[in-house]
Amino acid sequence: MRALMNTLRKLAGSPLFWLLVAALALRLGAAVWWESRLPAGKPFEFGDSESYWELGQTIARGEPFAFGDPPRQIFRTPGYPLLLAGGMFLLGEDFTVTGARALGAVLGALTVLGVYALGLKLFDRTTGRVAAALATIYPGAISMSVFVLSEALFCPLMIAQLLASTLAWQCARLRASLGYGVLAGGLAGAATLARPSWLLFTPLAAIATLFWMQKPLAERGMLAVALMVGMIVAMAPWWIRNARVSGHFVPTTLQVGASLYDAWSPQADGSSNMRPVDEFIAAHEAQLPADPMEREYQLDRDLKTAAVDWAKANPAEAARLAVVKLARLWNIWPNESEFRSWPLRLAVLGSYVPVMALALVGAGRFTRRGWPWMLCWLPAAYITLLHMVFVSSIRYREPVMLSLLPLAAALLVSVCCPTKPGGYSSG
Repeated sequence: MRALMNTLRKLAGSPLFWLLVAALALRLGAAVWWESRLPAGKPFEFGDSESYWELGQTIARGEPFAFGDPPRQIFRTPGYPLLLAGGMFLLGEDFTVTGARALGAVLGALTVLGVYALGLKLFDRTTGRVAAALATIYPGAISMSVFVLSEALFCPLMIAQLLASTLAWQCARLRASLGYGVLAGGLAGAATLARPSWLLFTPLAAIATLFWMQKPLAERGMLAVALMVGMIVAMAPWWIRNARVSGHFVPTTLQVGASLYDAWSPQADGSSNMRPVDEFIAAHEAQLPADPMEREYQLDRDLKTAAVDWAKANPAEAARLAVVKLARLWNIWPNESEFRSWPLRLAVLGSYVPVMALALVGAGRFTRRGWPWMLCWLPAAYITLLHMVFVSSIRYREPVMLSLLPLAAALLVSVCCPTKPGGYSSG
């Protein structure tokens, strides 16, 4: 009992503990507020949420992992539905949408803890605390915790991947470094199973490791291989399952074609509007195979082909759309009309612009230190390139804003306390 009381006293005296309490409380409060503004009988604002919820239910019931009619068996990656299914399996009907939002709030608090650890390892304890404080109150981070979207799971996994990559770089012993590299790759695979758009980030990071990491070439090569091995091991069960049900290698989902046609088509405007996809399906229905799985696979290929053919035939328009998508991704306030009330505009403007300005200056100042500092802004560069091709919105930038927070915090600390940050913890 005495040991427990001493532990509680230490927690009560820890600024990090109270930051995590505040992070959880803010996210729970945001979840209650968000639910209160939704119309009766409408539990979700986003269509994606409905598909995740239904797939979670199918897993919890032990049914085949498929969605819609005709059933689509590779419509979503299983990461977030598996998380929801865990709550449904444990609590049954007591696990409601409100419970899913509360679970997202817990994951959001864990993300704040991860941002603290990343700031600590890259710089020092003060920077870690400032970065965690920014993550605690940043509206974009709060929102990603409560919408019942896959970002709730993706954000902590992404930050954990960056943290493991940093530890791999900092370890002096090769075996420990490779162990953290495999862990980072495994976390990358798990993050990709939550958000399939993350698929190419880890190969990009592995290539960057070969060129920019400050280690002997042989060690860089082994670490790059370790990253990829960890990712392959994490994703292999999904790949095997997809090959069994479809007869083809499908790395993520069979929605890539639809997403690409949503971005590259005569009706594309940079935002997500699946109506052109529905029209394409209706126009080609007679040519599609009768078997649901073959239909799903063929449709994905046909949509990819149509999108690429359109972009080749209209390069100027595709380039113009890329600029539009870039502006939508990094807009200073919401793009969509339903989120353009002045309170929301000012909330986004007043939080995003200062943090981004600090992060940009911090990136310029601190990434000269080497590889792990550069890794903080690599996700933002990756997401920018990706969504200059695919459709774009502010939603897609919010997870990578978290990886920029240690750089923003370090700049703040260096201005307020010129003797800090003086280095990084070697752990």
